[in-house]
Amino acid sequence: MDKIKVGIIGTGNISGIYFQNGRKFDSMEVVACADLDVERAKAKAAEHGIRGCSVEELLADPDVEMIINLTIPLAHGSVNLQALEAGKHVYVEKPFTVTREEGQQVLELARRKRLLVGSAPDTFLGGGIQTSIKLVEDGWIGTPIGATAFMLGGGHESWHPSPEFYYQKGGGPMFDMGPYYLTALVSLLGPIARVTGSTRITFPERTITSQPKYGQKVTVETPTHVAGIMEFEAGPIATILTSFDVKGGTMLPCIELYGSHGTIQVPDPNGFGGTIRVRRSGAGNWSEIPLTHGYAENARGVGAADMARAIQTGRKHRANGDLAFHVLEAMHGFHDAAEQGKHYVMKSTCERPASMPLGLADFTLD
Repeated sequence: MDKIKVGIIGTGNISGIYFQNGRKFDSMEVVACADLDVERAKAKAAEHGIRGCSVEELLADPDVEMIINLTIPLAHGSVNLQALEAGKHVYVEKPFTVTREEGQQVLELARRKRLLVGSAPDTFLGGGIQTSIKLVEDGWIGTPIGATAFMLGGGHESWHPSPEFYYQKGGGPMFDMGPYYLTALVSLLGPIARVTGSTRITFPERTITSQPKYGQKVTVETPTHVAGIMEFEAGPIATILTSFDVKGGTMLPCIELYGSHGTIQVPDPNGFGGTIRVRRSGAGNWSEIPLTHGYAENARGVGAADMARAIQTGRKHRANGDLAFHVLEAMHGFHDAAEQGKHYVMKSTCERPASMPLGLADFTLD
């Protein structure tokens, strides 16, 4: 099969791993890149031996079949829609869009145009989460009962060169890191039926201590401490806590999954590998479980490559738009529940993504 020709829009820091991994898959080939700053796009293109151009030129190129959208989150929705209008399939970095309304527009336009849309995170396709899924499916902990998920830190102003966005509408710890945790939980437990939540802004103003904006003040516009409860369609109940307000660190696990006969400690969903531990009912100690699946290193881009294979073959891709929109709706649901003082009933649903096959070598898909 001929490789799907891909163009990247947005050549910021995250683009490097997509360029690096994009050349390793046999389902796609990155042939061009674009950016609002055309000179930056051309410089990045020269590094990787491809063509650099404007966004308009890239979208008008009939040879480019698929767009990887790596723009800032506030632009995700508009660029997704532009790509679809231009007749391109589109895969976007997380979050899928910032608003539910934009997300619905993207899904509807893709259906009308008979094009595929997909979204990061694709870390759930890595060996850590895929091995955890297999343990659940093989009955290691019995019937899933619930889960906990924790992402706690002190915020981005101490290290990020431009941390302002993380404290504006569409930012915050839930929209920044929630997609990793929620996508992993949906992959493990299936779709969510309803959520509730509580939120707060602990520090109304932040001071940047990183360069080059050292000393600048940031007004916080979005909750920075978000606690949520999820009831899954299949029955399990999970809690999630995301925070930019925890200054002293934590010893909590990233994700624990509880079943009728045991517990799984699931590795960091922001990575592809990691350590998995299981403690079954009656066992005296935790057991470390070797990974059953590949993709244990940084394989960002595997979700896009999997979508490219879906374009070639007609099968469903795993990091798909329905999954990404379901996660987006849940994140908004936590905030809505906190503001309105009541449960938020999910309007969307999705299928659990198909598991990755056993025995796959890295950078292969089927």
